[in-house]
Amino acid sequence: MSRNVIGWLQAAPLAAVLGCFLAAPIVMIVIVSFWGATEYSIYPAFQFDNYEFLFGSAVTYKVFLATFKYAAITWALTLTIGFTVAYFLAFHVRSLQTQIALFLLCTIPFWTSNIIRMISWIPFLGRNGIANQTLIDWGLIDEPLEWLLYSDFSVILAFVHLYTLFMVVPIFNTMMRIDKNLLEAARDAGASGWQTVWHVVLPLTKPGIMIGTIFVVTLVMGDFITVRFMSGSQRANVGRLISNDIGLLQYPSAAATAVVLLLTVLMVIGILLRFVNIRKEL
Repeated sequence: MSRNVIGWLQAAPLAAVLGCFLAAPIVMIVIVSFWGATEYSIYPAFQFDNYEFLFGSAVTYKVFLATFKYAAITWALTLTIGFTVAYFLAFHVRSLQTQIALFLLCTIPFWTSNIIRMISWIPFLGRNGIANQTLIDWGLIDEPLEWLLYSDFSVILAFVHLYTLFMVVPIFNTMMRIDKNLLEAARDAGASGWQTVWHVVLPLTKPGIMIGTIFVVTLVMGDFITVRFMSGSQRANVGRLISNDIGLLQYPSAAATAVVLLLTVLMVIGILLRFVNIRKEL
């Protein structure tokens, strides 16, 4: 038996799993996106009504813009926090045991449900919550801040809380592979701490940053429950559009929106992969 045949046989189980649980559902969603729907029924067809309605509505562009806004702000904040945490763990903590302990400490909140961690912010940020009461007691404000909860601020805060670890892990993994002699060589050459980070650490950490970016951006763009709870149903993103259509049993419309969202995410990932070759990291 030739090596090519053996290779195909070895890849067949994984290909079958990916085909059944990844490719087949996507194909079904694409097919359903061309179907028609009335108030009482769904009927198979091949028409572009769902896409025409989607792209012909000003709400669609507004919601997509809000989705990109959430993704961009969350990415910037998680990158800043993730890079800082990973840099501290990789280069300022000398003991391997301490590194592992601190890294596990970062993962403790992720041992609970995303929903529990998300809604835990509600009593903290509420009008009579801990944050407002503390600020009033300190004399910093005279009345509760209304924008702490059920606003873009609370949505982005929850996103950062939920997804920062997805930025920390790949960046930390990449930094741990950097030869420490390079940092010493930079210092010997007269580089300051910021120059070392900018010209040595950051370029060598690009694969981890890109992997973390892909994780964070795709998760934020596909999320809908966080926007619903943390905005008090006053904000919307593409995920909420899909969720609302499903709730109204408008599956073809939901499928069309899902296809557009999938293509948008794939284009974003394609653009990101143009900047760095992450195969070396994988």
